[in-house]
Amino acid sequence: MSLSSQAAAAAGPSVGPAPQNVVIVDDSAVARAVLARVINACPGFQVTGAVPTAAQALRFLAANRADFILLDIQMPGVDGITALPDLAAAAPHAKIIVVSSMVAAGVQALALGAADTLTKPAPGEVSAPFAKALTDSLLRLSTAAGASAAISIDAPTLPVRAATAGRPSPRPGGDEFDLVGIGASTGGIHALSGLLREIPGSFRLPILVTQHLPASFMPYFAAQLAVLAGRPCDVATDRLRIRPGRLIVAPGDAHMTCMALPDGGAAIKLSHEPAANGCLPSVDPMLASIAQVFGTRALAVVLSGMGRDGAEGARRVHEAGGCVVVQDQSSSAVWGMPGSVAAQGIADAILPPDAIGRLAAARRRP
Repeated sequence: MSLSSQAAAAAGPSVGPAPQNVVIVDDSAVARAVLARVINACPGFQVTGAVPTAAQALRFLAANRADFILLDIQMPGVDGITALPDLAAAAPHAKIIVVSSMVAAGVQALALGAADTLTKPAPGEVSAPFAKALTDSLLRLSTAAGASAAISIDAPTLPVRAATAGRPSPRPGGDEFDLVGIGASTGGIHALSGLLREIPGSFRLPILVTQHLPASFMPYFAAQLAVLAGRPCDVATDRLRIRPGRLIVAPGDAHMTCMALPDGGAAIKLSHEPAANGCLPSVDPMLASIAQVFGTRALAVVLSGMGRDGAEGARRVHEAGGCVVVQDQSSSAVWGMPGSVAAQGIADAILPPDAIGRLAAARRRP
């Protein structure tokens, strides 16, 4: 035994966090090998299962824990989109990362609860950018889970009304809001789906949405939201008029803000000014502009996401007399963004997405 080996043995087994378990679900043996090579080279992660079908993945998850699932979309038998809800149920603590070349399917997967999507490399190839994107996603989502736990320590200091708010029933006839602004990031599309399903077709307030997504995703994202909400959805353009009964989503390469028009209406104003939090698009400029234009008539909603984007904008809405509602921790994939708002004590309610949808539909304060 070498001196270094003797020293290591004398010191006893190393103490540190256990590596996080990653399960790969992809029908290509080459793709499984490529993904496994990247993951096993990333400290703190290990591939514990690699299977070609969703059915085999469910059998594996019945007996093994997974912290992450890398999921292909196009597979024989049950495809990844169809299998995603069952996989999420089989591994409720795992974060699912969809690896696919199908952009539209990636957006649909996010709506179903996937934590992230990555563009699949060509068969048998793994580029440095893809390897970095994959490891960055794993590290980011792992760090976010830890940050959420840290934020929860402050939960007992939240205002009693916000921390104990129940699940409100819609109260028809409310008129306390003129616009709803929603910000979200990781896990936000799934939350947004639950929220929008609770808003009836008769709801006429305009809804602005800033979701952290690449620009290439936005047309598919807008189309998905239009189906979920049962109302038209536009990707924001400069000077687009904000009209009743419509959804407008921020483009992936600009901040979406709103401005007052001389005739009493409002329109979109795009901005490329760097945001203090580094996000593009950022929730903060959107909510800050809503506070300025709509004041007490604004409803600001912050859903699941990493970091603090939305905290400053929500504070502006609160100071202007508007209403601030955030997603609760138990239903959030990551409680970074909503948690940072809640920690300031400015949330009028902390609710799951469906309850937020009902509150918005009622057009009354909690």
